[in-house]
Amino acid sequence: QVQLEESGGGSVQPGGSLNLSCAASGYFDCSYRWSWYRQVPGKEREFVISIRTDGGSNYGDSVEGRFTISQDIAKKTASLRMNSLKPEDTAIYYCKCYVYWGQGTQVTVSS
Repeated sequence: QVQLEESGGGSVQPGGSLNLSCAASGYFDCSYRWSWYRQVPGKEREFVISIRTDGGSNYGDSVEGRFTISQDIAKKTASLRMNSLKPEDTAIYYCKCYVYWGQGTQVTVSS
């Protein structure tokens, strides 16, 4: 079992940046199993980004070049750095380790 706790959501103006964090507790090793998803009410949850075993990243639609995923293996955490945010990035963001989900954190991009 893994418990995931997210932090760092909030409100930001278009063009701004936010950094989300996700901390894992439990004995499961989340290394290279991290990903982030987002969901807008009334729509399906969509893939945002994941980290690959070669250290690279897989990107969902429209975030490449703006979003970066990283991990700290020793601390069992993952981060999502979001730059050049747009209003359409507004959503609840969820971290995922393997099959385990965080509770979600709201990101609002608005002027």
